[in-house]
Amino acid sequence: MKNKLQVENPSHWEENKEEFGGNEMNWKEAKELIKGMTFFDPHIHMVSRTTDDYQAMAEAGVVAIIEPAFWLGQPRTGISTFKDYYNSLVGWERFRSSQFGIKHYCTIGLNSKEANNEDLAEQVMAILPLYIHKEGVVGIGEIGFDDQTKAEEKYFRLQLELAKKAKLPVQIHTPHRDKKRGTQRSMDICNEHGIDSYMVIIDHNNEETTKMVLDGGFWAAFTIYPSTKMGNERMVNVIQQYGSEKIMLNSAADWGISDPLAVPKTAALMKMKGLSNQDIKKVTYQNAIDAFGQSGQIYLQDFQKTNTVDQSITYNGNSVLRGGQQPQNLRESVFIK
Repeated sequence: MKNKLQVENPSHWEENKEEFGGNEMNWKEAKELIKGMTFFDPHIHMVSRTTDDYQAMAEAGVVAIIEPAFWLGQPRTGISTFKDYYNSLVGWERFRSSQFGIKHYCTIGLNSKEANNEDLAEQVMAILPLYIHKEGVVGIGEIGFDDQTKAEEKYFRLQLELAKKAKLPVQIHTPHRDKKRGTQRSMDICNEHGIDSYMVIIDHNNEETTKMVLDGGFWAAFTIYPSTKMGNERMVNVIQQYGSEKIMLNSAADWGISDPLAVPKTAALMKMKGLSNQDIKKVTYQNAIDAFGQSGQIYLQDFQKTNTVDQSITYNGNSVLRGGQQPQNLRESVFIK
C-alpha cells in the first residue's frame, strides 16, 4: 500500500480514498504535509484550554492567536468578574501563551448573550475604555447578536461607536439561530454607524452567509467546529468556490467539544485536496494579520523569529510548571511518570 502522504496528485487521493485510508486521516502523518507552515488562529478561547493544547498547537505550526472575550458558560453576577476576566486576557493568558512560543492577542467587549442583563451591561460599558488600548488588544469583540433582542442591539451599537472612536477592528459573533437574518442585520448596523467594512470581521459564517458577507466588503471568518458550525471538508468547498480573498479560518476552541488544532488540520486537508500554498497561507495566516493588524498592535517580527522559551519564568509568582516539573512532551507515550 502506498503512503498517502506521498500522493502528488490530490485528485488521485480523492479517487482512491480507500487505498489511502478512507475518509479518516491520521493527523500524526498529515502533519508532514504542512511541515514548515505557520498559522494564525484569530478566534480561540484559550482560557478554556490546557497547557497541553498550547504545546500541541506550537508543534503544529501555530505562531499567533487572538482570544476574544466571550461568555464563560454561566451568567456572571458582578462587574468584578468581568474585570478579572479581562485582566486575565491581557495578563496571565498572554503570558501562558508566550511560554509555548505563541504570540497572544485578544479582543475585548461585552458579548451579546450577557448584554441582556442591562444593569450589569451598563457597568461593563463603563470599564471597557480602560482595556481597549492595552498592549495586545487588537479589536472590539466578540460582539453582535445571540437572540437578536433590543438590548443586544443597543450594546452592539454602543460598542461599534467605541471601536470607531478607538479606530479598532470589530469582531462580530453571528447568531447560532436565524443566522442569515442576524448576519445581514449586523452588517446593516455597521453600515448605519459608518464603520468601514474593511475594519469588520464577520465570524461563524457558513454556506448561506458567505456570499452576502463578501459582497458587502466585510471579512468572512469561518469557525471549524465539530458538528455545529463548519466542518473542514465543507470549508475546502467554500474556498474552492469563493477563493481566498478576505476569508480566514479559526477554531473558536472553547469549553465545548472543539479542536484547538482545527486551523492546521484544515490546512493539511486543503493541501491534500490540491489548494495552492498561497491560498492556504492567506486563509490560515495572512488574512488574519491584514484584518486585525489595522489595530497597530500586530508586528510580524514578533512571531516570525525563533525565540528561546524559558518556562521557569513566572507571572505574579506563577508558572506553567508545577512542583519542580521540567518541560517535556508526554503525549506520545502511554506512560505518565
